[in-house]
Amino acid sequence: MTIRPFRWDLVRPDQVGTLLDRTPPPRLWFLPDLTVCAAKVLARCGDGELHFVGRSLDSMHDLLGGALERTSWHDRLHRLPLSLKPREAFGRRETRLLREHLAEGGITPHSLARGTRSTVFVDLVFEGDTFTELYYQLRQWIDDEREAWQVIRRKLRFLGVTLRQPTRPGAWRWQEDVAWTRELPASAVRNVSLARDVWYYFADDQPKVTPSFPRQRWTDETVTVPGHGKPVRRALAEAFALVDAGRSAAVRDRLVRTISGEPAIAGPWLRALVTELR
Repeated sequence: MTIRPFRWDLVRPDQVGTLLDRTPPPRLWFLPDLTVCAAKVLARCGDGELHFVGRSLDSMHDLLGGALERTSWHDRLHRLPLSLKPREAFGRRETRLLREHLAEGGITPHSLARGTRSTVFVDLVFEGDTFTELYYQLRQWIDDEREAWQVIRRKLRFLGVTLRQPTRPGAWRWQEDVAWTRELPASAVRNVSLARDVWYYFADDQPKVTPSFPRQRWTDETVTVPGHGKPVRRALAEAFALVDAGRSAAVRDRLVRTISGEPAIAGPWLRALVTELR
């Protein structure tokens, strides 16, 4: 069995007890920007299964967990709590552990080749290092298992949440500087921009519920023990508040309005989701 960092069940919070009794309510100052960004992630995921890589977008995972709780999409949100930085060569042991973690999340060459939905990786992206490492590790595993790459390449998607930049012709995009993106269909690599202050908050400043999980800790059983320190309590309070916000009519309405303005709304799968969110 693979080791994963402990994280409370935010939808059914029985485990928390009195842990948050003295923690002040969080101020979700970033909620409007996060809601719009989350809506665009849904609209651009191609009706796929969403796998949030690392911890950076835990807040989006939690918000959507609340919003989609009573929809047919309630089981399409997955966390892949691995840190693949820095980009260094993987040894045999690390490769085996990574594959075990991916398999634990339902991602194997066999499942990718035979699944009916796309597998969509979502993460904050600056230069794309995490996506690059993940892609090459997956590609090597697929080759090792001799699964049908021409089938799988049509089912892989990478959705980057990027720093919002001024809109101008010829603006730089991270995927232009990495060769592997050209091995996939053009629609397989998409971006959604996020306001700079929110992006940097999630990337650098936000307290997290779980510890970082780089490869050096993939066999460290201490990560399975829940934290109780002040930063963890602050993070947990924020996470619960985001789940509750996602359940609210105001957030669901904002999701619907934003999704309805996306080109993908022409697809029956997205119109059906909008109907469920209303």
